[in-house]
Amino acid sequence: MVVAISSRALFDLEESHHLFETEGVDAYARYQVAHEDEVLGPGVAFPLAEKLLALNRGPGSRKLVDIILLSRNSADTGLRVFNSIRHYGLDISQAVFSGGKETAPYIGPFRADLFLSADAQAVRQTLQSGHAAATIIPRQAGKSRFPELRIAFDGDAVIFSDEAERVFREQGLSAFAERETEQAREPLPGGPFRNFLATLHKVQTEFPKESVPIRTALVTARAAPAHERVIRTLRAWNIRIDEMFFLGGRDKSPFLEAFGADIFFDDQTANCERAAPRVATGHVPGRPEDHAASAGTPPQGSTGQSG
Repeated sequence: MVVAISSRALFDLEESHHLFETEGVDAYARYQVAHEDEVLGPGVAFPLAEKLLALNRGPGSRKLVDIILLSRNSADTGLRVFNSIRHYGLDISQAVFSGGKETAPYIGPFRADLFLSADAQAVRQTLQSGHAAATIIPRQAGKSRFPELRIAFDGDAVIFSDEAERVFREQGLSAFAERETEQAREPLPGGPFRNFLATLHKVQTEFPKESVPIRTALVTARAAPAHERVIRTLRAWNIRIDEMFFLGGRDKSPFLEAFGADIFFDDQTANCERAAPRVATGHVPGRPEDHAASAGTPPQGSTGQSG
């Protein structure tokens, strides 16, 4: 499994990024060179990276995960990033420093299964090229409560396509429920994170069943009777998800916190904003019209049922 992470997702670069935005690239470069011996603090994706790399210490110590660093820094200003990687003992040796250019074009050559970045534009470009990607919502790096890696996913427009979600958005809850009941035995088309979930499941099978260090969860606003098609779809894909939450429109945040998610992926902006103070969260942007539709907070139990 190959995971590409931007330097701003891995480390806390918000102070210097603010300098870049307010004073420009030259001031940013001078700042980074002047502080290159100062260790950067962990970013929101840092605990996730640690747990991913720990999977390489499993049975036979076979390398199961590669983490690739992607940065718009130059190699010169990126020296501080690699100094910090060495300080924390992270087994990250492959990197791209693009000197201010987009990093998304390099996801394909690395065959990355997932890209995590603070740059929404790079994430959209990566998704359009057919790779799973999410925009990390800024927050301080949290502490994990569980030893295993815990990853939670929304359903529609993340693991599954947005086909059912479009029916809900355009025709309402009744039409959505009726359609999902009628097509309960027809597998849903895959979404942007289907292949990543399949790869994650494959990594899980490398470990004895009684000691798998990865736990997955589906946390969806769907409820009965729309649950059946989800279960049958995963069965048809031969993918196991360890825990499933069919919440019927309830706020997902307390359930994510109780699950102890190291990261949660959702396409709805409002869901991401509610979840981010509790768990690391990645926004999976859909089509431009979806962003506007997701900006408001939905009425309890009436919006986001297919999410």
